[in-house]
Amino acid sequence: MTPFATAKVSAPHRLASLAEERYRDAQQQLGTDWNETVETLLSHRTVRSYLPKAVPESAIHLAVAAAQSAPSSSNLQAWSVVAVEDEARKERLNTVAGTQRQITQAPLLLVWLADLARPRNIAANQGSSAEGLDYVESFLLAVIDAALAAQNAVVALESQGLGTCYIGAIRNDPEVVARELELPEGIFPVFGLTVGYPDPAVPAAVKPRLPQTTVLHRERYDDSRRVGDLNHYNAALRGFQAEQGMPLLDWTEQVKNRIGTVEALKGRHLLKAAAHRLGFKLT
Repeated sequence: MTPFATAKVSAPHRLASLAEERYRDAQQQLGTDWNETVETLLSHRTVRSYLPKAVPESAIHLAVAAAQSAPSSSNLQAWSVVAVEDEARKERLNTVAGTQRQITQAPLLLVWLADLARPRNIAANQGSSAEGLDYVESFLLAVIDAALAAQNAVVALESQGLGTCYIGAIRNDPEVVARELELPEGIFPVFGLTVGYPDPAVPAAVKPRLPQTTVLHRERYDDSRRVGDLNHYNAALRGFQAEQGMPLLDWTEQVKNRIGTVEALKGRHLLKAAAHRLGFKLT
């Protein structure tokens, strides 16, 4: 029997195991159609501890190819990525992010960019004012393109045994990041991504997510299950926290703390002004 056939035989059991790990709910059904792509996606976990081992150049190129295989609005491909391996530069960027352990440890930091400089230059070379780039829609288009591309790259990297962690704190001071990376006007750093081989001595676990009944709506938005679902999720997340030796805190409390004050945004309440200074009109 081939390995694929063996996988097909055990598919329902494997999917049930993946569902229970992701949702902490044995009742969550995911069907029977297991494959290696589904395995990679459902097994995602954030990795913050890495081995001191370089990421192969071939893995970077494959990740970028996967990123470029993501959908792109109007095929504008309005994103770029900067691969940072220089330790001094990585630590300077880490200062913006609040000095995070995973940035220090990771051999590679990818900084994903909303890039409207490239289409603007193309338009200018053809005698166009490119006024369509001055609107919020174009900024959103570039940010979404960057996010779709990055997530494709994450799946490709994880399929090769690498671990990743998104770094939203790059946006704590996008102007410092822009200067460090010598970004032209019209390019905005959206987030970072640490990449490396996970340290087996510090295994990362799958963090449970909200029940599907919270996020999946049929025909119309319906939050009638909200209270019950949130109570269930608070309990599931507390179980995860206890297993990981983390402080016990309800998810609903985390949400409140993250959005409750301007200070909790850690400087990101100034992003509109920073974007203006980086060349985005956001009309």
